[in-house]
Amino acid sequence: MSVTEELEKAWDLLAAGDVRSLLRHLHSAGDTLPPDEVARLAEGAARLAEFDDLAQAAAAVAEAGDHSGAEDARLLHAFGYACIDHGLSDLAVRPLARALELAPDSAAVLSELVVALEHDRQYARAVAVLEAHEPVMGWLNRFQYVYNAIMAGALDKAAEGFGRLPEPEDAAWIPARQKVRRMLARADIARAVTPLNHQDLRGWHYVLTGGVLESLSPYGFDAGMTGRWAYVGDSIDGCAAALQRLKLILEASGAVPEAVALLPDRSSQILGAAAAAALSLPAVDFDPGKPAAQPRRRLRPDPDRPGRRRSSPPACPRPDPARAGNLLDRSAPRHRRRQRPARPGRDGAVGRAAGPPRGRRCRPGPGRRPADRGHRRRDRPHHAAAGPW
Repeated sequence: MSVTEELEKAWDLLAAGDVRSLLRHLHSAGDTLPPDEVARLAEGAARLAEFDDLAQAAAAVAEAGDHSGAEDARLLHAFGYACIDHGLSDLAVRPLARALELAPDSAAVLSELVVALEHDRQYARAVAVLEAHEPVMGWLNRFQYVYNAIMAGALDKAAEGFGRLPEPEDAAWIPARQKVRRMLARADIARAVTPLNHQDLRGWHYVLTGGVLESLSPYGFDAGMTGRWAYVGDSIDGCAAALQRLKLILEASGAVPEAVALLPDRSSQILGAAAAAALSLPAVDFDPGKPAAQPRRRLRPDPDRPGRRRSSPPACPRPDPARAGNLLDRSAPRHRRRQRPARPGRDGAVGRAAGPPRGRRCRPGPGRRPADRGHRRRDRPHHAAAGPW
């Protein structure tokens, strides 16, 4: 399809009020369309969605005379920033990349471009962009370098970058630095027993989350699934097998659970009773006021997945609880997944094993602290979260 045809299709979708299809179209064809036209389309979509700040930023790019908006680093940065703020990171990449070309010494533009690439799972490209602008990098950029290098599977680069990442002056960023330190420590352990290549789902799941993945699917392994399941449902036999694998993991790790904590819903009560019987443990009601009060390990419910349980330590200076999961799946639509299993990104890099929970697709802006409570998703970067992904 020619550029003219792609553009006509985009305008037809906007005229029909089909914002979702328009955004999908821009995701696949936006790089070939004139930047000012993309901004006009984004403005129209934003007005339909009542995103006034995004509409204003897009209009500023689109309405500047003689296409000058597409060559104004300040306007492009504001447009990209608003795109990220509304979950349209793929749409933000192109204007932010051009803004960085126009203002190569801007740490603010560099940070936002890396955030957009990271959210779009272009981790290797994010690393390359940071390497090309090393003189501009501040502490946040150096942290982004380590994190994206890990996510790209470039562990040697990540380790080297971590060696140049000092303790942050702002104590709010200490958990972020500790998180990548723990990832690298787990990678050193995993590399001794597993290849950590682009098909090593279990290895990368451990490196990125600290979790043990119990089962791997044989279906479509070499076709991109690499051990994940698609459209799989629970069964009595499957639950029993998962509990036996969990028992094996606990025995091998030397963990001694104290009890199985039950959520009140029926599925959790049933599976929890089965877990208690299989592991010869007492079953107790889950007390949210004491999630980590016991001195030994406990099988705890996963609040995001009723009927599922995870083995986690009580403790807590350690921010990454031990976690056992039976399987990872790819059955949910891209933007609605509750877990993001490890997979190659669009640039061929290894993807994340378990993405942030809902509500944490956010990022730091220049000078913004992880705990700051700001506009929409800017309250906390997902990679600075203290808990498990």
